[in-house]
Amino acid sequence: MIRGRVLRVLFPALLTISGLVSQGGAQAPVPSWKQAAAITASNKGEGDQFGFAIALSRDGNTLAVGAPLESSSATGINGKQADDSAFSSGAVYVYSRTGNNWSQQAYVKASNSGENDQFGYSVSLSADGNTMAVSAVYEDSGATGINGNQADNSVTQSGAVYIFTRARNIWTQQAYIKASNTGEREDGDTFGITVALSGDENTLAVGAPSEDGAAREINGNQADNSASGAGAAYVFVRGGSTWTQQAYVKSPTASANALFGYSVSLDNSGSTLAVGAFDEDGGKGALHIFTRGGGWSHQARLQASNAERQDSMGTWVAISDDGNTVVAGALDEDSLLTSVNPGNLGANDQASDTSVGAAYVFVRTGGTWTQQAFIKASNSGKEDWFGARVSLSGDGNTLAATAPNEDSAAKGIGGNPKDDSADEAGAAYVYDRTGTVWSSPVYFKGADNKKFDEFGSSVSLSKDGRTMAVGARFASGTGVVYIFTR
Repeated sequence: MIRGRVLRVLFPALLTISGLVSQGGAQAPVPSWKQAAAITASNKGEGDQFGFAIALSRDGNTLAVGAPLESSSATGINGKQADDSAFSSGAVYVYSRTGNNWSQQAYVKASNSGENDQFGYSVSLSADGNTMAVSAVYEDSGATGINGNQADNSVTQSGAVYIFTRARNIWTQQAYIKASNTGEREDGDTFGITVALSGDENTLAVGAPSEDGAAREINGNQADNSASGAGAAYVFVRGGSTWTQQAYVKSPTASANALFGYSVSLDNSGSTLAVGAFDEDGGKGALHIFTRGGGWSHQARLQASNAERQDSMGTWVAISDDGNTVVAGALDEDSLLTSVNPGNLGANDQASDTSVGAAYVFVRTGGTWTQQAFIKASNSGKEDWFGARVSLSGDGNTLAATAPNEDSAAKGIGGNPKDDSADEAGAAYVYDRTGTVWSSPVYFKGADNKKFDEFGSSVSLSKDGRTMAVGARFASGTGVVYIFTR
C-alpha cells in the first residue's frame, strides 16, 4: 500500500447556460454549454464505481470509462458481464460518438482478471482513440517487463498496465506491461496508479508512487530499495507493435515517502513529461518536468507560490499538447479565496488540513517555467478537494477542475453554489484563457445531482475544449459519466 501521508481514494436532460463571466475585470462572452448525455455501464453493479477514471480521445469521439470495483471474472474483450465471481477485478467500457449519439463499443477486461486487481483504476487514450492504456494498480504478478508471466501472483499490489488497440472498431490486447523492478514480496509498488499516453500513441508514462528506490533522475540503480515510498515513473515506447521500457525516472531528490509518480502526464509528442509528487517537501508537493532529446533529462521542479506543508500539490496533473502549459491540482490547499489569482491570501488562509483545494497553472517559455495562475473554485468550501482532478484542452486554453466533495444541491450548469445541503455531491469548473488571462469559472453539476454522488471523481476534455466528460463514481449507486458540450 502507499506509504507516507494517506490520501483518501477518489477518488439526460438538456440544460444550457450562456452569458458573461468576469475576466480580469472585463466581460467576455461564454459559449453555451449543455449536458448532452448521461452514460451508465451495460452491467450496472452496486458499488462498481463506474466513472472512477475516464479518458476522452482528443477528437472527443471516443470515451473510455474505468470501473475498478466491477466484479466479473471475464477476460479480454466483450466477455460475460453477468458473472460477478471475481470481486473488484475491474473493467473498462469504451464508447464511440456518432453525431450526438453515444454507443458502447467494447467491454474490456484484463487478460488475467483477478480479485481485487482493480483493472480500470487509471485509463488513457491516444489522440485518435485507437490506442488505450489501462492499469490494474493492485494486480499481483511478479513478472517484469513486457508480456511476462501473468499467472505469477507473487508480489502483492505490484500493479500492471495493459495496452489495447482498435482496428475497424474491434479492440484487441497488444501488450501486458510491468515495471522492470516490480517490487518486493508483500510490498508492491502500485505501478499504474496513473497512466498517460502521448497523443501520437507511441509513448506511455506510468506512475508507481510506492516504489522504494533511492536512485535519482534517469535510469539509476533499481535494486536499491532504501527510500521507502520515494516513488518512480516509467517511460515505454512502441516501435511497430512492440513496446520496450525507455526510462526509469526518479525525482532528483528521491526522498522517502515523497510519492513521486502519483500523477503523470505527457504532451502530444511524448517529449515532455510532468510527474507529480504530492507528499514531497513535507507535503507541500511538487511537480517535476522531464524532457526527451537524445535521452531524458530533468528540466524543472515546480512548486506553488503559496506552498505550505500538506497542501498536496501534484495529486493530479495535466499538460497541453505542445508541452508548454501544465496544471497541477493541490486538493489539500487551505485558503477560502475564490476564482482566479485572488489577492489577500494571508488573511484568508485557514488552519492546516481543511482541504479546500486549488490548482496552479505553469507555463514554459524556452526552457524556463513560471506560474501563470492560482486557480480556486467560485464557491470554495472546506474539504471540497478542489483540484482533485484536472484536465486541459490541447492548446492549454481551457481548464477543467473538479471538487468531488463539494456540497451544493444545485443541478445542471450555472446553478446556485451556496446551498450546501447535498454532502459530497461534487462539482466541476471550467476556465478559459485568453492571452495570459483566465476567466472566472462556469459551474457544473449533473442534471440529477444528489448527495454523495462525487460528481468530479474524474474529468477529461477534448482537444478543442468543447466536449467534457465528468465521472460521478457513486451516482445511482453504480456510477454515471456525464457528457457536456458547447
